[in-house]
Amino acid sequence: MATTTRNDAPIAIEGDGVELRTQELGGDMTAAFVKLPQGADLAPAVKGLPDDLCQCPHWGYLFKGRLKMKTKNGDEIYEAGQAFYWPPGHAPEALEDCEYLDFSPTKEFNEVIDHVKAQMG
Repeated sequence: MATTTRNDAPIAIEGDGVELRTQELGGDMTAAFVKLPQGADLAPAVKGLPDDLCQCPHWGYLFKGRLKMKTKNGDEIYEAGQAFYWPPGHAPEALEDCEYLDFSPTKEFNEVIDHVKAQMG
């Protein structure tokens, strides 16, 4: 069995108040601890992926804040205290400072992370 904590998970992406810490847990799943400051819009970071949206599914829990998830079919709002499933085809925007934990298939998540890092230059 594998475990991690926010502090033990290595930083995958950091900048402008955004922090993404990830740790592969086995079973081809990765845990991600995410902090997004109010106003952070990840749509530009996923531009160039199919439909210009993240194509990795995520299952998780929003601990803090409000988040707008942009999709091809319209926007959805998530609030602190909600568990979620985000299917492929989304881009988050923080309406308030947000903190959440999600679990994602490692291969697909790493492809998105690599793309975002390339967009950051």
